[in-house]
Amino acid sequence: MTRTPLRPLARILAARREGENPDAIERANLAARHEAARDASRERAEGRLLVLGIVFLCAFSMVGVRMAALAGSDPVEPRAAASGAQIVAARADITDRNGRILATNLTTHSLYAQPPHMIEPEKAARELAKVFPDLDEADLLKRFTGERKFLWIKKRISPEQQQQVFDIGEPGLLFGPREMRLYPNGAVASHVLGGAGYGREGVNSAELIGVAGVEKALDEELRDPGRGDVPLQLSIDLTVQAAVERVLEGGMRLMNAKGAAAILMDAHTGEIVSLASLPDFDPNDRPRPATEGDQAESPLFNRAVQGVYELGSTFKIFAAAQGIDQRLVSQSTWIETEGPLKWGTHRINDLRDHGPALTVQDVIVKSSNIGTARIAMMIGPERQQNFLRDLGFFKPTSVELIEAPGARPLLPEKWSEIHTMTVSYGHGLSASPMHLASAYATLLNGGYKVTPTLLKRDRFERGPRVISENTSKQARDLLRRVVTDGTAAAFGEVAGYRVAGKTGTADKPKPEGGYYEDKVIATFASVFPADDPKYILVVTLDEPVDTTGKKPRRTADRTAVPVAAEVIRRAAPLLGLAPDASAGVTLARN
Repeated sequence: MTRTPLRPLARILAARREGENPDAIERANLAARHEAARDASRERAEGRLLVLGIVFLCAFSMVGVRMAALAGSDPVEPRAAASGAQIVAARADITDRNGRILATNLTTHSLYAQPPHMIEPEKAARELAKVFPDLDEADLLKRFTGERKFLWIKKRISPEQQQQVFDIGEPGLLFGPREMRLYPNGAVASHVLGGAGYGREGVNSAELIGVAGVEKALDEELRDPGRGDVPLQLSIDLTVQAAVERVLEGGMRLMNAKGAAAILMDAHTGEIVSLASLPDFDPNDRPRPATEGDQAESPLFNRAVQGVYELGSTFKIFAAAQGIDQRLVSQSTWIETEGPLKWGTHRINDLRDHGPALTVQDVIVKSSNIGTARIAMMIGPERQQNFLRDLGFFKPTSVELIEAPGARPLLPEKWSEIHTMTVSYGHGLSASPMHLASAYATLLNGGYKVTPTLLKRDRFERGPRVISENTSKQARDLLRRVVTDGTAAAFGEVAGYRVAGKTGTADKPKPEGGYYEDKVIATFASVFPADDPKYILVVTLDEPVDTTGKKPRRTADRTAVPVAAEVIRRAAPLLGLAPDASAGVTLARN
């Protein structure tokens, strides 16, 4: 900027020549300079005011837009900001195959305390001990008068308890909303559902997570926010499940057994219609896992899936079917049954003397260990292993229970010829009732591999073929003869339904090795109707004893078979199977 001098020399000299006062020139120039400075200041002030006006206009516009948005939205209670990831409390319902609720959520409250805000901690402790008898008054008072600023008192309380606590009138006792998992049917299907508990917890919400059963195995799917209100639908039928559990419990008590399991499975799709294990529990009040003793004695133990047992003579049909399928024998082939069968220091005997020989059919019908072992020797170790592997006995089942992967079958360390013989009649290989049910389904449904599932299947795809359809039919015929003329003839028939099946009585092993002389695992594996197989039923009793006769009887024909027959009698009509009048001729003895 060029500044103009207040007393320019040229003008001063000219003024003096003309007789003017030079000071007037200075005053005029000074006034012009002041005027220019005022104009510049005014322009700056006007610019600042314009910018400030624009800022205020934008601010008031934003406030107006926000007020309009709030006015048009639903009113909600403001929530304090919290650090960390948000707790997702939502969890999908679980229903049976017909849409009936098995597990759902219920809104409830938690109870916590803020001791610094408490007015009368002594009164609060005394009254809380009255509302919750499991709480100790002295312990509560000690905690209320300590240094902590926050205390959980109850993670879940009922509306009645909430009202009673509210009536205490203590401002330091506060409630937090949360959801709890509710099982409206109590202990029904408890081992299927398993149970749920709390994961991460906050004052205003808590994370529901599965702790066992389907709840744990499908935890991520149940907690997926993308499911919305779509429930998880199981293959279980609630009505059939309740009936099976009722019959199984009565049979367990009648047979003086310490435990029992039952699996009812669709023979073609592998869908499990009922899975029961006794003793059971209420998932609404799930007991704590045992910290000592045998875990298999706990009601939390799922005998149908976790119980790995030698399943006895139920395995004999596998050897016969494989021999027939590979054309090593036919039903009419004579098998030497003279006993004992010796292999080194081992001796294989039959429970009863069957004479020098039996046909393959009678080996199964009369349940000959020696005859089955000889068929297995024809098959050989390698082919036997391959067949049992195809039936699923070499790995855990893939059923949707968190307990299933740990139930690995116990196999011989070295599969020698003696193991080939003993495994053929169910000794030396231990598996779960679930393994047995899926293997029977594969064997008897026409020969297609079955994968057990607890999820309802809208579409069904057949598995790979394991045996021929003709062999499958012959296996059904053999098992039908077991019920009409063999070891299950006394109690296995059910009026109106053609039942086929095989008994199995296995000595129970001791923890330190060897076997008990008076403790067994009794099993009956069956299919019905035999001429058109639809369902597989496996019933297993742990240490049963029938005391109705002169001597205690523990064999499966006297313990597991009558229980299974009663299950079929109750469940078949519920499954929509109409009784067949033509089957009544063979039922006169029932």
